[in-house]
Amino acid sequence: MFEIILIIYTLYTIAKVYISIAESNFVLKAKEKKAIILSEKNYKEAAEYKIETSKISIVNSLYDLLLFFAWIGFGFKALDGLLNFDNSMIYTITFILSFIAINYILGLPFELYQTFNLDKRYGFSTIDVKTYIIDQIKGAVMFLVFGSLLIWLLAFIIGSFENWWIWGFGAVFIVILFINMIYPTLIAPIFNKFSPLDNEELQSSIENLLSKAGLKSSGVFKIDASKRDKRLNAYFGGLGKSKRVVLFDTLIKKLETKELLAVLGHELGHFKHGDIVKNIGASALMLFVMFAFFGNIPLSIYEGIGVEESAHMTLILFLLLSPVLSFLMMPLFGLLSRHNEYAADEYGSECESKEALASALTKLADENKSFPLSHPLTVAFYHTHPGLVERLERLGVNV
Repeated sequence: MFEIILIIYTLYTIAKVYISIAESNFVLKAKEKKAIILSEKNYKEAAEYKIETSKISIVNSLYDLLLFFAWIGFGFKALDGLLNFDNSMIYTITFILSFIAINYILGLPFELYQTFNLDKRYGFSTIDVKTYIIDQIKGAVMFLVFGSLLIWLLAFIIGSFENWWIWGFGAVFIVILFINMIYPTLIAPIFNKFSPLDNEELQSSIENLLSKAGLKSSGVFKIDASKRDKRLNAYFGGLGKSKRVVLFDTLIKKLETKELLAVLGHELGHFKHGDIVKNIGASALMLFVMFAFFGNIPLSIYEGIGVEESAHMTLILFLLLSPVLSFLMMPLFGLLSRHNEYAADEYGSECESKEALASALTKLADENKSFPLSHPLTVAFYHTHPGLVERLERLGVNV
């Protein structure tokens, strides 16, 4: 069984590399054709950016494979030799946090290159070194506190219940729901400044839109996203009474009122069609499958790595191998998500007009330099949204 896991992870890496190569070659050929949707300049730049990110993805995938073999070959034994705690719970928490911290440090060069080189060159990233460091410190402190609590909870459940994976699934799912509920009001403000809209007309239009959809929110807010990135975005965050409309200042600056309302109408379409509940259900199913798998790992896998079966190694294997399961399940969940996006587009066009939504989607792609075409495998395994060409065609816009 251990050898099978090694083969599966290797095949997983090969599949990711193949998809990245296919995407890069696809975009390279499309780049030479006549520009569609985007301006000629942005079409070329979007293609070049996509090709570069695909190349980074290839290197990153191979690097992750190397780390995978390093961990199972000698890494876990080496880390175990460095830690010496009599208390098993403290040992478990320290072991897992150390594993995560080491992986973070080893992956940091990729993130730094993406943020301070690639995204700077293409005019996306506006973040400075000070803000970046502060963000990392805030994130690390939050993870140290809440991550430790979650690890403790899962380790306790593993040690206390025979079918621990059922209880573990329930606990993690509740934690995820709780984080989604408090994110817009407690977590996001730690990183961004939230302020009420200073445009009364836009505020009134948005509130009317929410009222027609039957959605009650805790307010409409603008955030200072431009201090980190120039890309445009908006989202509905939170659950229950914590729901709020969040608009990036970059979005407000670039879109006209009717376009902005069409985008928000699209998001409201997800609410009207129950997509939020559907997505929670889909996420729960994916999480359940993962816990069922890792709750029944054969002893031969632990023996193959050369470690004893334990709470910390079970959770480590979860962190190490869960991306493989997510990758395998993504085509099904991506298909469902893309179907929901089409329906949300229809609702958004009804809130304003098809022309307004099409114009907004085009501006978003142009400003964000999102290449409008992708290889079918990329769409199947990575895209939760349909391609822009297909979305515009559904709206009756000639591309």
